[in-house]
Amino acid sequence: MRPFSFGLGDGMAQALETAVLELKRVIHDHDGTNVADAAFARRVDEFISVFYDDIGEISYVPIGSLFDLFLIKVLYVGRGSRDASVLDYLGGMLTRYLYTRELFPIVRGGRRFTIYLSDLLEETQRRGPFQNLFEAYRKLADNSLFISGVFPASLRGSRRGRLGFSRYLDRSYYVGTGKTCYRLAGQHQLAEVTQQRGTLFKLADYFEIYMDALNEASERYILGFDMNLIADKMLDNFNLYRRTGEEKYLENARKYAAILRVDQAHFPSLFRQPRGTPL
Repeated sequence: MRPFSFGLGDGMAQALETAVLELKRVIHDHDGTNVADAAFARRVDEFISVFYDDIGEISYVPIGSLFDLFLIKVLYVGRGSRDASVLDYLGGMLTRYLYTRELFPIVRGGRRFTIYLSDLLEETQRRGPFQNLFEAYRKLADNSLFISGVFPASLRGSRRGRLGFSRYLDRSYYVGTGKTCYRLAGQHQLAEVTQQRGTLFKLADYFEIYMDALNEASERYILGFDMNLIADKMLDNFNLYRRTGEEKYLENARKYAAILRVDQAHFPSLFRQPRGTPL
């Protein structure tokens, strides 16, 4: 299944997918060491630039490849991450949350309910209805990281009600919940069985770093755009139009300008009708 669309021809889209797999292979081959030198960083930037190319065309690339590329940029290149398993975990989490009901309340006995850290801590003492505390811990930790990482603006005004009690769920709540639940999941015996103990402990220890990396990825690539790169693309296409006279470059420049919300009064040559074009 190829579920995510963006502006690339089929050949270029396949090349981008292959390139991301190669970047991941390099990271896995050097697991425990960061090899993001200037050449590696330049390749990542080139691939992200390709993501914004040919804005008028539509093709399909697996969304997981895009998330991997964005994470490599903000975490491996931008923050010097050395752990390949964490990159894999976060890429899988982002893909999973967009295609499943991961953030929906748990259904148990035909009823939906939302689990909170206090619920899980009670279960560790009395071993009640939760069949798999490992997955419950991990789910709540993932929820906390995804919400605080991808939707940080949603934390303002968020609150819960329970037995008539309500309080605002701010950034510190999600950080505390995420760190605690990742550590509890890592301490569970199933963490060893699933070979995730080390990864879960790192997510607990460096939760704020991963959250900040997801903030950047969300703002620049997932929910927003890299505006500096978009501006470069707009000018590149406009200059190509001026040199070649080909209308496709002018149209692309205008599409980038629309993303930037360029004021026509400040860039009249971009919006001037070509000669011979009926008004």
